[in-house]
Amino acid sequence: MMKRREFLNKTAAATIAGTFGLPLNNNLLGKEKKMKSKIKIKNVSANFEREALNPYRFGGSAVTQLWQTAALIKSESGVSKIGLGTQSPLWSDGSVASAHSENGANALMFAMSEMALQLIKGSSFTDPIQLLDKILPEVHAYGQKITGEKDLRKTFALNSLVCVDNAAWLLYAHENNLRTFDEMVPAEYRQGLSYRHKKVASIPSFPVGTTIKKIIEAADEGFYIMKLKTGSKGTQQEMLARDKEFLSKVHKAVGYYETPHTINGKIPYYIDPNGRYESKDTLLRFLDHAKRIGAFDQIAVIEEPLSETDESYVGDLGVTIAADESAHTVQDAINRIEQGYGTIVVKAIAKTLSMTLKIVQACRERNVPCFCADLTVNPILVDWNKSIAARLAPLPMMDIGLLETNGHQFYKNWDQLKTYHPKAGADWTQTQNGVYTTGKSFYAESGGIFLPSEHYEDLFKDIQR
Repeated sequence: MMKRREFLNKTAAATIAGTFGLPLNNNLLGKEKKMKSKIKIKNVSANFEREALNPYRFGGSAVTQLWQTAALIKSESGVSKIGLGTQSPLWSDGSVASAHSENGANALMFAMSEMALQLIKGSSFTDPIQLLDKILPEVHAYGQKITGEKDLRKTFALNSLVCVDNAAWLLYAHENNLRTFDEMVPAEYRQGLSYRHKKVASIPSFPVGTTIKKIIEAADEGFYIMKLKTGSKGTQQEMLARDKEFLSKVHKAVGYYETPHTINGKIPYYIDPNGRYESKDTLLRFLDHAKRIGAFDQIAVIEEPLSETDESYVGDLGVTIAADESAHTVQDAINRIEQGYGTIVVKAIAKTLSMTLKIVQACRERNVPCFCADLTVNPILVDWNKSIAARLAPLPMMDIGLLETNGHQFYKNWDQLKTYHPKAGADWTQTQNGVYTTGKSFYAESGGIFLPSEHYEDLFKDIQR
């Protein structure tokens, strides 16, 4: 890892201004208030709730429920904090999901969260990032053992650790008297989060098989960028034929819509095949079709078109290719950048805030933009993710931050989930004309992530804390 002095030399304010065209917020780069407190973990606990979905189809399968996990960490000082997570075994490792029932795969992931909590009980930490680095290898190894998957993806382990990591960050902030998200982010990682977007695009997601009518309705509501899931079931030939047909229908239906948030004024397409394309040649044939129908120039990004093990160079396709689930760790992200991936999708709500900060900083040092995608998380975690999205440099063809949020489309009890947010009803929790307004109150209140949620606090009311 780069030493702090070397980092500061390489990321001077002048370089930032030249690279991104924005002045750096120097107030965030001052000296740390004081030495970090050493935090002794006295007690831990965990709980979860199942939340039913309208089936969300991707990766050749579907998700019908998502477990909302909660990790409680209590310090020796008597303070306890609860971190939330949303589990998605299908997204994080399809092999585990296909080998088990939906509840079985979730139970395995939750067992890893519990194991992580037991690992840190009785230990001390000063930095949540160092804490994650310390426990990740052992949690991953435990996951390999209980799932029977020798090649268990690290993302599966990271997904299990989100609730634990979030609790550690909240405890770290409290013990060090850090009152805002900006203060909580360690100084050496703030350069990659130096933007302050006043608006963040809200990106809905449309699974394989979505009717064109639903996409038109979303465009009419003001959503100007939509995630289109491709990689249909069947053979590669069948998949390609269906994906081409889907893109043709979408382009004919909404391709002429206009938006003030892109350079060309047209709706951009965000396409996600979830690693279903078995070769670069298949992807090229899809792109050739996009050119033939006039949709190519409106493709903003194609996320994870190839399998994780495919090391093809993708920087010569004329369109931005994004790495998401294959960028498990900061080194994985760097490897993808070297393979020509033009952006990294970051998910603080899926791979932990700790790992996300490291990935964002590595991308910033290489002048590679990032944006935030969803894991179909609950409303509170949307604002954890939004806290990152609002501070990232925009993609080249955009002028605002990007945040995929699809929970409102798939959770059967979304309206009830919204009431669990400690700042329920705040302007910045609502999508208006396809965007979130992230003004002064959003930054001042840190998206409400430091405030307790009565609902999730109640999950531990009968447990000795």
